[in-house]
Order: sequence, then C-alpha cells, then structure tokens
Amino acid sequence: MVACDARASLRRPWPLQLKAGSIILAAILAMAAFAPWIAPHPWDTVSVRTRFLPPNATYWLGTDDYGRDVLSRLMMGARLSLAMGFGATLFSLVIGVPVGLVAGYMRGWLDELLMRAADVLMAIPAIMLALLLLAVTEPALWKTMLAVGFVYIPLIARVARSVTLTLASEDFIAAARARGEGTPYILLREILPNAWPPLIVEASLRVVYAILLASALSFLGLGAQPPSSDWGLMIAEARPFIDRAPWIALAPGCVMCLLVIGINLIGDGLRERLDPRLQRQLPGG
Repeated sequence: MVACDARASLRRPWPLQLKAGSIILAAILAMAAFAPWIAPHPWDTVSVRTRFLPPNATYWLGTDDYGRDVLSRLMMGARLSLAMGFGATLFSLVIGVPVGLVAGYMRGWLDELLMRAADVLMAIPAIMLALLLLAVTEPALWKTMLAVGFVYIPLIARVARSVTLTLASEDFIAAARARGEGTPYILLREILPNAWPPLIVEASLRVVYAILLASALSFLGLGAQPPSSDWGLMIAEARPFIDRAPWIALAPGCVMCLLVIGINLIGDGLRERLDPRLQRQLPGG
C-alpha cells in the first residue's frame, strides 16, 4: 500500500506553490550556470573611478567600495552559495539517511546510542556547532561545506528513523522477512524506495538552512574569503558602507530571500504532492 501511494503521488498534478518555487529556483540556477557569459562586467575588476556608483544604466545594481559591478558579483556569487547549500545537504543525506534507517529498523541499544548522540548534537545551536568545527582550522570552502552538512546530519537521521519506524510495521516488510531477505536488502530495496518522499521534502528545507548558515559563516569570516563573491561575504563587506551605499548589501540580501522563498515553496509543494495522508485531506484527494 505504501509503495502504491508513493507511485500514485507521481501522477498527481503539481501544486501551484511547487510551480512557483520551481520557476524561482530555475531562474536563479540559470543565472548561476550562465554567469560567466551573461554577467555585464568582470566580477573582480577593481576601479577607483567607479567606486560607490548607485544603480544606473551601466551598472544596474551599482558598484561597491572597490568599483566592482554588484550585479556581476551577485551572479558569480550564486554559484558559490548554491554549491555550498546543495553540497552540504547532500553530505548530510549521505550520512544521516543510513544512520536513521539502521536506527529505526534495528531498534534496541543501537537505536538508543545513535539517537542519544543525535540529541546531543541537536542541543547545540547550529551556528555554534559549525563555529566549533571551523574555529580550530584555517578557513576553506570545503571545510565550511562539510561543517554545515555535519550540523544537519542529526535532523536528517531523525526524519529517516521516523519514516523507517512507520514502514517497518507494514505488511510488505513482514513479507520480505518471511521470504528470508536479509537486513541490507530490506533497508535498501524495501524501506528506502518508500522513504524518499518525506526525505526529499526534508532535504529541500535543509538546503535553505544550509545556504543561510553558510552565508552566516562567510559573514563571520569563516566561509568564503575575499575576493570571492559569496552572498554572505558580499553583505559582510558592505556593512561599513550600509548608510552610504545600501545597494551593495540589499542586492545579495534580496536575492537570498528570493531563493529561500522559492525553495520553501518547493518544499511545501512536494509535501502536498508526495504525502498521501495530506493528499487525502485535500478537496478531490
């Protein structure tokens, strides 16, 4: 029944928020992918003569304190910010999903050990845990990505465990055990394919938090380093000039908010489309 519900969810029409979020995300992804070719100016060219220019016909979003085009830096920064968010989320999925599957299926002392360790990590604020992981080493983008991904492993593991606990009591799992299937087969071939809808929804939300956390770390100097054009770093560099040239900080801040809105809409739409229980509550479901 669960497998049938998962397959049937794919045939349902796309909710409006999923369409809207997909359009927003697709536009930002396209901007990031084609940034080197569509950026109106070189993103790292320094010019004293063009410092602090407000938005105009030549520089649509103005220039910063080094005379660099804000729009071009914004486009190039999309690549870094998106890579950090999606990379960190992928890392947390690779570690957290197997941990949650094993904990939810095996139960007993192994479940208690893994979940209590997850509780300890979740008790530490995300920004503090990431700072603890990064403060003892030299800043590097790959370290920031792994630190952000590590922060969200317990949350992913919790969701995977909860789904596994529900699926483990289903008849098709009992049938697999009766056939003599081993634990790896049941986890990978029976439970995991039916657990992906809620995991995808959770992952879409984690991408948002990963991008925000990575930007916060860049703002604090533990993420992207100058002359990179990460959105968090752009806001940090614009802080001393916020009263003189507010457009330097407003541009990356507004695009970051737009990205967060788009991914949240995708998450809500996926939840509505993939969750059979929610679908049955909707008119015509």
